[in-house]
Amino acid sequence: MKELPSIEGVHQAVSLLDGIALKTAFQKNTRLSDQLQADVYVKREDLQLVRSFKIRGAYNKICSLSENERNQGIVCASAGNHAQGFAYACKSLQIKGKVFMPAPTPKQKVAQVKMFGGGYVEILLTGDTYDDSQHTALSFCAENNMTFIHPFDDPKVIEGQATIAVEMIEQAQKPLDYVFVPIGGGGLISGIITVFKHLSPKTQIIGVEPSGAASMQAALEHGDRVVLDQIDRFVDGAAVKCVGAIPFRVCNAHLKKVITVPEGKICQSILALYNKEGIVAEPAGALPLAGLEICNIDLKNKQVGVILCGGNNDITRTAEIKERALFYAQLKHYFVIRFPQRPGALKEFVNDILGPDDDITFFEFNKKSIREKAPAVVGIELKNAADLKPLIARMKQFKFYGDYINDKPDLFQFLI
Repeated sequence: MKELPSIEGVHQAVSLLDGIALKTAFQKNTRLSDQLQADVYVKREDLQLVRSFKIRGAYNKICSLSENERNQGIVCASAGNHAQGFAYACKSLQIKGKVFMPAPTPKQKVAQVKMFGGGYVEILLTGDTYDDSQHTALSFCAENNMTFIHPFDDPKVIEGQATIAVEMIEQAQKPLDYVFVPIGGGGLISGIITVFKHLSPKTQIIGVEPSGAASMQAALEHGDRVVLDQIDRFVDGAAVKCVGAIPFRVCNAHLKKVITVPEGKICQSILALYNKEGIVAEPAGALPLAGLEICNIDLKNKQVGVILCGGNNDITRTAEIKERALFYAQLKHYFVIRFPQRPGALKEFVNDILGPDDDITFFEFNKKSIREKAPAVVGIELKNAADLKPLIARMKQFKFYGDYINDKPDLFQFLI
């Protein structure tokens, strides 16, 4: 059985990382503080050189290797952030490394890994998910006698990540009542738990997972680790089918609450952070802030810490993020509309069926000359979610209604 992370190991990591990882800001968020009537402070790990906390664990682990292990070369698997920390460490310590990344990894993250690693890192894109990449990487390590640097299931990696908690305790003006932590494979939260149970045991740690990849919640409910059959890869930094063995042991013993957050709510938080605070957060980074808003915990007058774990967001995903946020708010809807094939039908639809604040955002029409009616796929954005029912009622009254697509995944997936 693997050893667990220790508070002594965390203190050693604090010294080792001095001058390597930034002691990031622990900023009060006025908007969320006012909204929740609490003192909400955000740990800005997006401000690290590699724009995520992963540099802490990767560097700490690689420094612990023997000279022979370093000379043989090292390997990691990552959806992006761990790979960047790994690459930075490889270049800084002049160690050759290979990075296995899922094929769908955003190009921005691949480019960043190349930049941080320079000539010391080779990137191999393989598989559809982190789990696929890890399987290939582990086989490669076994065949070539190289050391695998795990992103979350290693005590040295966890102790490096846990240095965040030491900083938060030092930076907090008052003892923290709650800390909201994102969960992917579980390395970060198991490190946070390790520190707080020793240095601030009254603080309650709240884990936050995306609804589409809630592997820790499933493991805690089952009483052992489970492998999810399918996951939503949107929150790529936290989309893991199975949590680590060490993180599960720590969380199973000490973690009291896990919140799952719909991906659409996470998108709302990404947009709010950018529009209101000017913060660029990746989906996993915004995850705990989204959990904070829907946690159903009375936070009034409490001291609350939130870890914004990363800011590696690909700008090309902005349209999808906005779309998912609108769906979650029930403001964006897609329909199949049956248009009578006569002049003026579209004008009638706009004048008699759309409400004064409704906006057509998507329209695809295919005229069928031998049919009485022809279908169109129409996307409509509403100003208020309550406008949906009267809109559908008018469609049916004027005999334009064909079908509602939002709740039909097989059709809906082609539109986002």
